[in-house]
Amino acid sequence: MAGVNSTALLTDHYELTMVQAALRSGAAHRRSVFELFARRLPGGRRYGVVAGTGRFLEALADFRFGEAELADLAAREVVDEPTLEWLADYRFSGDVHGYAEGEIYLPGSPIMVVESTFAEGVLLETLALSMLNHDSAVASAAARMVQVAGDRPCIEMGSRRTAEGSAVAAARAAYVAGFASTSNLEAGRRWGVPTAGTAAHSFTLLHDDERAAFRAQVDSLGAGTALLVDTYDVEQGVRNAVEVAGTGLGAVRIDSGDLLGQAHAVRAQLDELGATGTRIVVTSDLDEYAIASLAAGPVDSYGVGTRVVTGSGHPTAGMVYKLVSREDDEGVMVDVAKASRNKVSVGGRKEAVRRLDNGVASAELVGIGEAPESDGDDRPLLVPLVRGGEVVVPTGPEAVEAAREHHRRARAELPRSAGRLSEGEPCIPTRFIDELPAPRQALGTEDTDDR
Repeated sequence: MAGVNSTALLTDHYELTMVQAALRSGAAHRRSVFELFARRLPGGRRYGVVAGTGRFLEALADFRFGEAELADLAAREVVDEPTLEWLADYRFSGDVHGYAEGEIYLPGSPIMVVESTFAEGVLLETLALSMLNHDSAVASAAARMVQVAGDRPCIEMGSRRTAEGSAVAAARAAYVAGFASTSNLEAGRRWGVPTAGTAAHSFTLLHDDERAAFRAQVDSLGAGTALLVDTYDVEQGVRNAVEVAGTGLGAVRIDSGDLLGQAHAVRAQLDELGATGTRIVVTSDLDEYAIASLAAGPVDSYGVGTRVVTGSGHPTAGMVYKLVSREDDEGVMVDVAKASRNKVSVGGRKEAVRRLDNGVASAELVGIGEAPESDGDDRPLLVPLVRGGEVVVPTGPEAVEAAREHHRRARAELPRSAGRLSEGEPCIPTRFIDELPAPRQALGTEDTDDR
């Protein structure tokens, strides 16, 4: 019985009205293949990162229409009685294949393939898109930040810059892409993401003076804590911090002003005071470009908020969910594709591999109906996620760690051009192994709202 934990209404009205019409026409039970993909990458991006798969699989288990959901749909007359009866028995019984969470994706990549009846598969469209579009946007931005940060850790701290549920999802996605920790405690509880944090400016302002605030924090958290030194004067703040905590002070945090210039000045001052092991943490509206500009500075870690949880200017990955194959009246599967101007897609059930040359990715090869012929150095990209309606991969904190490690390995395969922040083409091309139009040409036009 569904109820408060049901995810069935996290969908669009028209998904259910399509099911109603298909039930009436008799087409609802036709075997169908849906594909989730992105026609293009956001401007300037050389690759994208798949995230949100684990959240989708957990939500799929709760995609049930119980008494409460059915009563609501009936009261609002969303669908008719026969459709309500069908929804009452709904259980996804199909198969899902997809790129492993943390995988690199490119324009045209078949990120997720759903095989089921039309009615079963179409109901999952909004659920899959809402999770993967958001999480992949965050992970793709986070990956760029991690890449330019090098061996300096990034801390996700953007909870207050987005909705509460999105904050938890963003913390998870950023961690998959390589962030070291988050400020969000629910992400720690639910997904096992390491959490971190010390104090804000309000804590300093609460006390009679800065030294009193630092003393209270050190007495509570120990000398290894990070003291925020820019509430008043940075130079005096650093002096107060070392006088209170001693030369074993863990870190100082700078949250405003000329971060690069101040980092150099603070490093020199800390060394002069004997606090040579004290780390410098910088925050304040950082993005990948700001982090890159700080590479020459004596910075030890970065705290990133607004820009990572909003995809660094691209809050959605622009993914779509399309019917690419369906059963005809003779019971034969036929390829179908949208062909309207500016929204061309490629029909047929896809298989994809990453072509490697001496361990370095050189292309993404996509076959229709069968896998591309291997040259002996290809890595298959689609893995089974759901069989016969049952999830066949781990979910929860264990899956998050696996996704993080998978991303690390996948990103290590990319050519050096993947790290460029300048405008340009994807770091490797996507090639369909047949005579259809090249996907990056067909998928390269502007499209703001794809239905």
